[in-house]
Amino acid sequence: MTPPQPTPPSPVTSEPARPDAESRYFNRELSWLAFNRRVIEEACNPAHPLLERLRFLSISGSNLDEFFMTRVAGLIGQQIRGVEQRSADGRTPKQQLKAIVEVGDALVDSQQGVWRDLLVALAEQGIRIVDGTPLDDESAAWLSTYFREQLFPILTPQALDPAHPFPFIPNGGLSVIFDLVRLSDQEPIRELVLLPAGVARFVRLPGEDFRFLTIEDVIKRFSGQLFPGYEVKASAAFRILRDSDIELEEEAEDLVLYFRSAIKRRRRGRVIRLEMESGIDPELEQVLKEELGGARALLTEIGGFLGIGNLANLVEIERPDLRFQPYVARFPERIREFGGDCFAAIRAKDIIVHHPYESFDVVLEFLKQAAADPDVVAIKQTLYRAGKQSAVINALIAAAEAGKSVTAVVELKARFDEEQNLLWASALERAGVQVVYGFIDWKTHAKISMVVRREGAGFKTYCHFGTGNYHPVTARIYTDLSFFTADPRLGRDAAAVFNYITGYVEPDSLELLHISPRDLRRELSSLIDAEIGHALAGRPAAIWAKMNSLVDPAIIEKLYEASNAGVEIDLIVRGICCLRPGVPEMSARIRVRSAVGRFLEHSRIWAFANGQDLPNDEAKVFLSSADWMPRNFDRRVEFMLPVLNETVHDQVLDQVMVANLLDTEQSWELQPDGRYVRVVAGAKPFNLHHYFMTNPSLSGRGAGKGRRGKVPTLSLARRGRPAG
Repeated sequence: MTPPQPTPPSPVTSEPARPDAESRYFNRELSWLAFNRRVIEEACNPAHPLLERLRFLSISGSNLDEFFMTRVAGLIGQQIRGVEQRSADGRTPKQQLKAIVEVGDALVDSQQGVWRDLLVALAEQGIRIVDGTPLDDESAAWLSTYFREQLFPILTPQALDPAHPFPFIPNGGLSVIFDLVRLSDQEPIRELVLLPAGVARFVRLPGEDFRFLTIEDVIKRFSGQLFPGYEVKASAAFRILRDSDIELEEEAEDLVLYFRSAIKRRRRGRVIRLEMESGIDPELEQVLKEELGGARALLTEIGGFLGIGNLANLVEIERPDLRFQPYVARFPERIREFGGDCFAAIRAKDIIVHHPYESFDVVLEFLKQAAADPDVVAIKQTLYRAGKQSAVINALIAAAEAGKSVTAVVELKARFDEEQNLLWASALERAGVQVVYGFIDWKTHAKISMVVRREGAGFKTYCHFGTGNYHPVTARIYTDLSFFTADPRLGRDAAAVFNYITGYVEPDSLELLHISPRDLRRELSSLIDAEIGHALAGRPAAIWAKMNSLVDPAIIEKLYEASNAGVEIDLIVRGICCLRPGVPEMSARIRVRSAVGRFLEHSRIWAFANGQDLPNDEAKVFLSSADWMPRNFDRRVEFMLPVLNETVHDQVLDQVMVANLLDTEQSWELQPDGRYVRVVAGAKPFNLHHYFMTNPSLSGRGAGKGRRGKVPTLSLARRGRPAG
């Protein structure tokens, strides 16, 4: 039996929908679609190299697929079950789905329009998609050989008749359906060809130029070889998206077995979206709707390329001149100054590392050195998303094989990484790592690594706290902060958090950390209340916060209260934002920006003026693993960490936070009506990502900064209060 799990105190909770909710909050789902619109806009940005624009378009396609497989699937599920729970802005599931279909279809149309524009630009650079066009004799002969030897053996046409029911098509599956007539007796037959998942979407023709055909076009071209003795009357490509959300059942006795079976069920989830190429024969369309769509799937005809996310396959072609110049992350000089000894450097002073500008290799080195160090006795590590090729996992295995006590908290509920995490858990257990899966109802989202080392007559604890995942691949494109410390208070707090996760031993007190779902929401509300108090007392009052999503109604209401009290609030919210800024008598002092560019902004930073003019050392600055969403406060284990070291404080506040506020080249400002307007660069344009790519970090340069001149920093001038 699963032991009873602690019930967190939660004095401030998410509020139910209000009568005036629509005027106070933006809809979460529509706000996400607005974010994806900004991603599509980057595909139109002439400042980006051509293939990078194509990458943005492909990302928008993958994003939209995941949105339908999870968020839309959830709403459809509510509708099927008759659940009428309203969103924070007061909409029923039915109302939300209606709006999503309208906005989502417009996004798909935009994607196809951008794709048509990019096709022209790509052709000008000698990169062409030649679907449906005649080929020269040499290319045609090569393609015929390719089809016969490479493709034909792995294709399996399936007849569709009473003896052969419509086959199962996996999630994301791309297929071609044919209406045929047998030439010998004019007997009609319908066939389906499912494209194997492991086959590349594009086939490149030989030659110095870049000419490609889609795999579905190749199949149509050689339908005569697939169906000898038949005439093709009609054909059409289509793809489906299935419900991919995993709902955790409270009565699950064995979490590992439950997720193994749930992953299998997900592959066969109900069809959520059916996409068909435009101009599809009406009879074929009706067959697909009856066999796949039913009454609940969202149907659409696409006049262009099916599966925009697959365009990522074209981005990596051998044209480096059409991509961003490669960027090589710096290894923190603070570590180099100690001969590469991570523990000596951390022991001397807390260190902040800014990814991807500074290499994630420093995190790997921290763990590798711990694994090899004979004085290290224990390692504890949370793993939310670790990737397929994880040096982190290898380091933990090496440590266990070296005889150290190693504990890994593996989160099975990390969406779309469940299967990979199960594989890692098995590998870790085989090596002797103590694997723990945490709470059943809550995800362990906190990113914490803890190393206990024998020093002198006792033990010293070294910790790493991150705003991002222990994922070497995403660490190259996500902006995140890694904080290393040997502060004994944080060491004791980290140990208490691990005991909470592994043994349900709820800490009776924490010295510096605040964690959810225990007290993080309450502490954040208290910090906002403190700024309200400063404003009412006539002292400077301001909040600066950077996050991925802002959804929680209770926190939004607290920010509205702060704005009305006179607190100046600047928010950097990359994705979903349900707060409505700039509304008189509600949010007049709140400004919201979103930065979308070469790197994905992922770090969570919260700063509070604390009654002082900025810049100053008295401002309260925090790092966190949490966004401001109900799930992060109430259903996840997250941390909130105060930045007390002066050097780290200055870098986080005066560089990272301020650079986000000053960006003029890749930022958007949220308007009271929900529109995002691109920030217009003035006389001195400033690019957030370019700044950090070209300016070494304050902490990372360590003592070297004194020898090489002052590191450029940014100063933050408080905005004047609006009139009235």
